[in-house]
Amino acid sequence: MAEARCSIVIRAYNEEKHIGRLLSGILQQTVREVQIILVDSGSTDATLAVASRFPVEVVHIRPQEFTFGRSLNLGIAQARADVVVMASAHVYPVYPDWLERLIEPFEDPQIAVAYGKQRGAETTQYSEHQVFRRWFPDQSTRRQAHPFCNNANAAIRRALWEQHAYDELLTGLEDLAWARWAQSQGYGVAYVAEAEVVHVHQETWRGIYNRYRREGMAFKQIYPQEHFRFTDFVRLWVSNVWSDWRAAAAEGLLGREWANIVRFRLMQFWGTYQGYRQSGPLTWQLKQTFYYPNLSEIPNGQTARRDVQPIQYKEGGE
Repeated sequence: MAEARCSIVIRAYNEEKHIGRLLSGILQQTVREVQIILVDSGSTDATLAVASRFPVEVVHIRPQEFTFGRSLNLGIAQARADVVVMASAHVYPVYPDWLERLIEPFEDPQIAVAYGKQRGAETTQYSEHQVFRRWFPDQSTRRQAHPFCNNANAAIRRALWEQHAYDELLTGLEDLAWARWAQSQGYGVAYVAEAEVVHVHQETWRGIYNRYRREGMAFKQIYPQEHFRFTDFVRLWVSNVWSDWRAAAAEGLLGREWANIVRFRLMQFWGTYQGYRQSGPLTWQLKQTFYYPNLSEIPNGQTARRDVQPIQYKEGGE
């Protein structure tokens, strides 16, 4: 077996609707020498059966032991390549050079983290599309000044992980915390717009609230000096609703989306506000709330314009 150019760690829980599309997309990449590691946290659906049709190594973690950082640490511990790619089970690459572009920045020995563009699916909430556009612009950055990155579509240098593993106690934002550490050691974070995935991220309103609440909790742990006051909640809710309304109006979508915009932004910033106020340990009850939501069926996503032809996925995702 040829030496792997990269190892890919995929975190999954009940992802039978999506995992096949991601694995199929990986096998269609220009980078062929890959090791695929699936970290499954107790799936009760056909996730493992679907994954068994692909060259995947499976690592198990009990639901009670799950955090994002812990599952990544378990997966990376099995990695054989110098560069480890991380992908959520409900993303899939748009282009066949996704991996090639994502690991390219590691030719610079001072790069510790690279992360790629994310776009939503066709039925993603309008405001979630706006979030993706803001977080993941169309221009790459060879070395950015801030530690933001996102492990739904990212890669790290394994040798640095061996020096400093992911924080297993954070409720989220383990990627931000790790990149912050890497920058403190003099290493860089690269953003690669061409390494694009579709992130199938449709949630209930309660799920959106819980996602931002756990990220608020994590942000407060990483930056304990920071505050998110009630006035911040009101200001950001109103300003983002207004911005989204203007964008939706320009696209002729305001009549259809205005109420969803109000509600999404309410869940986003009310969840953040409550997360900052949350104290106490990450209990099993909180883990069930944060990590094991009820998932609804989500359709295929969208692509962006590039000279490279996008991957043509078969009916049903693979």
